[in-house]
Amino acid sequence: MKEARIETDSLGKVEVPAHAYWGAQTQRAVENFPISGIRMPRRLIRALGLVKKAAAEFNRERGSLDAKIADAIIRAAQEVVEGRLDDHFPLDIFQTGSGTSTNMNANEVIANRAAELLGFERGAKKVHPNDHVNKGQSSNDVIPSVIHIAALEGIERDLLPALRRLAQALERKAREFDAIVKIGRTHLMDAVPVRLGQEFGGYAAQVSLGIRRVEACRERLADLALGGTAVGTGLNAPPGMPEAVIRKVAQETGLPFRQAGNLFEALGAKDAVVEASGALKTVACSLFKIGNDIRWLGSGPRCGIGELVIPDLQPGSSIMPGKVNPVMPEMLRMVAAQVIGNDAAVAVGGLAGDFELNVMMPVMAHNLLQSIDILAHAAAAFSERCVEGLQADHRRCEEMIERSLMMVTALAPKIGYDAAAKLAQEAHRSGRMVRELALERKLLPESELSQILDPRGMTEPGGTSAGGGG
Repeated sequence: MKEARIETDSLGKVEVPAHAYWGAQTQRAVENFPISGIRMPRRLIRALGLVKKAAAEFNRERGSLDAKIADAIIRAAQEVVEGRLDDHFPLDIFQTGSGTSTNMNANEVIANRAAELLGFERGAKKVHPNDHVNKGQSSNDVIPSVIHIAALEGIERDLLPALRRLAQALERKAREFDAIVKIGRTHLMDAVPVRLGQEFGGYAAQVSLGIRRVEACRERLADLALGGTAVGTGLNAPPGMPEAVIRKVAQETGLPFRQAGNLFEALGAKDAVVEASGALKTVACSLFKIGNDIRWLGSGPRCGIGELVIPDLQPGSSIMPGKVNPVMPEMLRMVAAQVIGNDAAVAVGGLAGDFELNVMMPVMAHNLLQSIDILAHAAAAFSERCVEGLQADHRRCEEMIERSLMMVTALAPKIGYDAAAKLAQEAHRSGRMVRELALERKLLPESELSQILDPRGMTEPGGTSAGGGG
């Protein structure tokens, strides 16, 4: 069996692996860009298949493409959509900045597979990658469009459902933990009491606001550059083709895609991608904070804060028997760090809109789509394997409330700030409780003191006593 075949492009002959559906231009890119080994994301390849399939359907309906060839292209493109030809998309994300290599990779794979379906050999160009598969299109409008399609599909199908599940899990814990009073902390130092449910309510609100931020990006991602072709003028795009192709993609995905209002903006700028990545970065910052708080609150089990009991998932040390680590919060923080780094790359890519075309689209696509995927997977795993199994250590929470020096804050409106500060200092020096010293000194009647130093009352608006504070 032959190991290679010869294909040609405008630069001449190229030796292509015999098994490959790709052709000459893809092979040149394989040889030119052995950079990272990171291939274009599956979501983007799927989106390419959707666009090529819809374009062939339009060209068949219009009569500008032979029906047999069009049908074979549609079948081959559907195989791309389904992931059956993923092994034939070998290109590195670090390639030509327009993504032309990846667009031609799709054109060649679909053309050779379509030719095979018609009974021809691969490489014979009986189905032409440019004249047939790429008819009415340009890499310059296809690649920005498929980035948007892939991103919006990822957000709708995976990210938003995962974030909603996490928000709901946190809200359930907020209700479950509402009766548990614990010490608050500011600057990592003891502060006045809060309810554990209030803390978790704050976490749930962070995620809910993050959902709204991501949802707000959808309108701009729904704008597609198709029809702009090379520079935004629409040269060689038949009348009605962009709208028809976009309508078909919208029907196939169930998402509200439409043609961008200004095709020069859609080709030359990638602001929608930058905006979406920025929203993901904000979500990542929220998740980092939530994971870090839960990690700290579950520290111990005996010598840390220990207010939360985090589910035991796996042994934590190769040398310390019985040690169990907070692996899910740690995972979440690493994912957040990666998303924040990805956003920096996307922002730099967004700067590179030179005149009529952005030329950092492949790396922007990789970073945006990776952020969507890992945030979705991390949020789902964190919900299931951490938040839903969290328990509170009631005794530990109560113990630390009584030990806290900041209980004096509730006394300050009655005895004055300076006297309260001296009481806290004495309690700290002696190792005694604020309540104990206040009773001993008879600073207030016992019943009034009991009411003022009620931890639960301190967690409500207005506190337990009259007066002001800051």
